[in-house]
Amino acid sequence: MLNPAESDFEAGLKAILPQQAFKDDSTHYLVENRGRWKGHGLVIAPSSTEEVAQIVRACFGASVPVIPYGGGTGLVGGQLIEGGPRPVVLSMERMTALRGIYPDENVLIVEAGMILADVQELAERQGKVFPLSLASEGSARIGGLLATNAGGINTLRYGNARAMCLGLEVVRPDGSVWNGLGRLRKDNTGYDLKNLMIGAEGTLGVITAASLQMFPQPTSIGAAMIAVPSPQAALRLLGQARALVGEGVSAFEIIHKQGFVFLDETGLDVRKPFAQTPVWTVLIELGVSAGASADAALVALFEQALAEGVATDGVVAQSEADRAAFWHLREMLPEANRRIGSISSHDVSVPLGVIPQFLDAAGQAIAALGDFRINCFGHLGDGNLHYNVFPQSGLNRSDFVELRDAIKRAVHDVTHDCGGSVSAEHGVGRLKVEDLERYSDPAKLAMLRAIKAALDPKGIMNPGAILRQD
Repeated sequence: MLNPAESDFEAGLKAILPQQAFKDDSTHYLVENRGRWKGHGLVIAPSSTEEVAQIVRACFGASVPVIPYGGGTGLVGGQLIEGGPRPVVLSMERMTALRGIYPDENVLIVEAGMILADVQELAERQGKVFPLSLASEGSARIGGLLATNAGGINTLRYGNARAMCLGLEVVRPDGSVWNGLGRLRKDNTGYDLKNLMIGAEGTLGVITAASLQMFPQPTSIGAAMIAVPSPQAALRLLGQARALVGEGVSAFEIIHKQGFVFLDETGLDVRKPFAQTPVWTVLIELGVSAGASADAALVALFEQALAEGVATDGVVAQSEADRAAFWHLREMLPEANRRIGSISSHDVSVPLGVIPQFLDAAGQAIAALGDFRINCFGHLGDGNLHYNVFPQSGLNRSDFVELRDAIKRAVHDVTHDCGGSVSAEHGVGRLKVEDLERYSDPAKLAMLRAIKAALDPKGIMNPGAILRQD
């Protein structure tokens, strides 16, 4: 049974922690960034691992819930809790130190509160790249990104956040500290605790620091936007690109025409690549090593695709400004979606070969529920699609609240039937707990629950996230 962080408990923490650790204005931390959920809690921002440990030990002793809080950019409600006993909301914003950097090893060690853009800048100063990249990189923090195993635009080449992490420092639910900040590429001494903590969404402990991998910077980077007649053609283009430059394909995004319509409808300032918007567009970025030219490779790729009917039009970036404009367009798609207001948004992944089948089946399932607009875009190269359903122009999503669950169920049923996942890169949080239960193998659920019970026996860590908690 969990207990609230009442005034006596708060007073006890204030007796052992500095005053600046406590937030006078906690509003920012208790409202989801789209305004869909409002939480509650005692917000504390420790400045060291020892302070985190002190707080968690106190919470463990009093059976008070702990909600780890990174940049607050999550989209599945994992960073706040609406009901239940008043929790401690543990913000990592004051833990932003660089603990070590090892250029010859391509490793840097940072605290969990460091913002992703700052990690990228540290790597760039060393002539390296930290390739985790996503729209919220100016506010998302490393601890939260690891806790959710974030993806982003470069997953195709570099993998998710998990693939970029060599070690962790974690405060366990009882307040003890696991110092696993290794810099090793190989360590087979027992269970892989690092990868267990990554993606656990703060339900097994609090990530306080991480050893991260840097990578060599490509010597030539290029981007192109290529019109394709269908998703099948986009997949053929991906195959051609890989045959041409191998792992040099850094990103491979697909954008439906509806996204461009929304950009116009919401008045967002973006540069359009084509005079007439195609139904499907691919944004591809290549990064190649010394002696090769990304631009030349893109031109060769486009000419081959055009000759074989895989592409119908294309624009290769002629400058860094052009490449930035392409990515600005891509990054504005979620903002356009937000302004239009989706009835139901979905972060799904399916095997590459069945993406066309998924799109056909999902479209039919949504059409059976009513007349809606669908904006599908995302990371085609790794099978991750953002499949979002909107009202027709002139209508509001509030007019379709009663259909939201049916729409989500329809999309997720199709995803499951296609052998996919209903959470590709955003996590489970509290939003998708029922989905995890519905679509997971029973043995998987039993294992997840056994791990949670073993590592967090009192259930204080982010209760209700990922797994339902009575």
